[in-house]
Amino acid sequence: MGCTANVLTPQCPAFEEGQEFIWPSGGENRNAAPDGFLCSGAWDDIYRHITVLAFGGRHPWMDQDGKYLTCCTDGFRPVVFLLERLDEDA
Repeated sequence: MGCTANVLTPQCPAFEEGQEFIWPSGGENRNAAPDGFLCSGAWDDIYRHITVLAFGGRHPWMDQDGKYLTCCTDGFRPVVFLLERLDEDA
């Protein structure tokens, strides 16, 4: 038995190429996605990687410290996210 989906468009309707989001680590609702981040499933997929970066951790297999490349788990329309730790002094 096969597996199919009724996907009307090959692109994710929640995001556009080049969008940027800033997640402030800390605050009252620090688990919440940033304003404008419209997919709770994608947030759930990438949140664990964001918190590693936000609290000074690193992913040793990445060639640049403070960055991580990941994607959501939508098998039909995955979105790739480049996560970057920002310098608060900048």
